[in-house]
Amino acid sequence: MSKKGLFWLTLMLALTLVLAGCSGKQDAKAPGTGNLMVGMVTDAGSIDDKSFNQGTWEGIVKAGKDFGFTPKYLKPGGTTTADYEKEIANLSDAGYSLIITPGFKFENAIFTAQEKYPDKKFVLMDGVPRSSDGSNVKVGPNTVSINFAEQEAGFIAAVAGALQIKTGEFGFIGGMEIPPIKRFNWGFQQGIAYANANLGTKITLKAENVIYQGTFHDVAAGQQLAAQMYDKGVSVVFAAAGGVGTGVINEAVTRTKAGKEVWMIGVDVDQYAQGYYDADKTKSVVLTSAMKCVDQAAYDMVKGVKEGTFPGGKTLTFDVKNNGVGIPAANPNLTGDVTTKVKEVFAGMQSGKIIVTDKGDGLIR
Repeated sequence: MSKKGLFWLTLMLALTLVLAGCSGKQDAKAPGTGNLMVGMVTDAGSIDDKSFNQGTWEGIVKAGKDFGFTPKYLKPGGTTTADYEKEIANLSDAGYSLIITPGFKFENAIFTAQEKYPDKKFVLMDGVPRSSDGSNVKVGPNTVSINFAEQEAGFIAAVAGALQIKTGEFGFIGGMEIPPIKRFNWGFQQGIAYANANLGTKITLKAENVIYQGTFHDVAAGQQLAAQMYDKGVSVVFAAAGGVGTGVINEAVTRTKAGKEVWMIGVDVDQYAQGYYDADKTKSVVLTSAMKCVDQAAYDMVKGVKEGTFPGGKTLTFDVKNNGVGIPAANPNLTGDVTTKVKEVFAGMQSGKIIVTDKGDGLIR
């Protein structure tokens, strides 16, 4: 092979790794650990929510297989801090040494638990431990707070969607109007603007088509909101909304089966398989997904406990530079040319050439 050919082969392999999903590091094998016990408390959803809970749980399960333990999860009976504290206590009393909680709703519960159970280790995804009145924020020495650069995930998903659709109207449906969901929205808007200014696309996003439903579980509401947007001519809806996003997928599937061309962009995990609309399960309404590598984050924390490198007391951010956010490695609904261009944009984000802000200044909501 010529030197030129070798150069291009090396470059393409590197770019493939850039968007290789969220499982690049999950290849370590270790002997059984004996007393390593890892538990998870879910939020309002379940471990098969095709979103944040499921991604976190899958990372823990993968770690269990690699490190020789059987994980356990508990789903609270409600969504109050007291409900979360109860299940954390149950895991602690049962001897679980590492407890992982997904979502900002656990901020108050972990704030209390990290001091109440100093011999336990805690991981809080998408939040920082804080007192009930919000006046005190503290990441204890036995706790790790993990956040994600959602704006970067939203940005690259928008670029991919814009390049594929080229001309059309997009919409955004968020769950609760909280910082992580707003960052998805702001990054999505910046991605559309970047594609329009630099990549020859003509995508519009109207203020009336940027909506926060207010929950992460109301599937029917998500379907209704999506129907309204599609009726108004929106061709692609980005849903960063948990179960509400399931409703968006359902509406897109229904319309596609009826012969209409509409799409949606998934969130947190690769939701392509959730959007199948044909009997053979080969075609999906999910254009791509704005992914947060929650599975990798959970896995890394378990590995840290196993190897004695658990970064207690720290707040970590998963972003493009450490491949903590992105889109799936395989995107069947994106053409090869689009995929190549998206990888170039992603590389520009990693190098710092393309900056995505986590602020909403000048953007819709």
